[in-house]
Parts: sequence; C-alpha cells; structure tokens
Amino acid sequence: MPAVKLRASTILGAFEEAQSELVGKAVVLTDGKAGTVENVWLDELHGVRISVAGHDGKWPVSTIKFARSAVTDSSKAILSSHPVPRTT
Repeated sequence: MPAVKLRASTILGAFEEAQSELVGKAVVLTDGKAGTVENVWLDELHGVRISVAGHDGKWPVSTIKFARSAVTDSSKAILSSHPVPRTT
C-alpha cells in the first residue's frame, strides 16, 4: 500500500475509534458546557470536533474536561435510591 494511502487509512481508523468512544458519552467542556456527545467530525482545519446535545456549535475534542458513560434510566434509579449526603 502506498505511504499516502496507509497514512489516510491510519487517520480514518483513529477517527472511527474516537467516534465510537465519544458518541453517547456524557461530557463537561472546559467552558462549563455539559451534555452528551451527539456527533464527531474530522475538520481539516481544526482536527477532531464534537457536538454536545443542548448546545449549538462544535468544539475541539481537546476541550473535554471530563467524560463518562451517559446515565441510563436504570442507573438513574440506582442513583436516586442511594442519595449522596450533602455537606454544608
């Protein structure tokens, strides 16, 4: 395989991996926006960018401060039955 095709294939493989890891994850961005990742784009000027549910726009993947699996209905039930004590 020519070097250019190999490099393109490597980039697309890494993009698909990032897409499968991020879509559906709950994230908090460095500017405080939070939500679930809806989509991932490969932007030739900015690199990998994400969209977050409930917020207009796309952000660089580097602005993700925190990510975890999205909360499901069953995990909401578990969390609500085991409340976290508040500290004053």
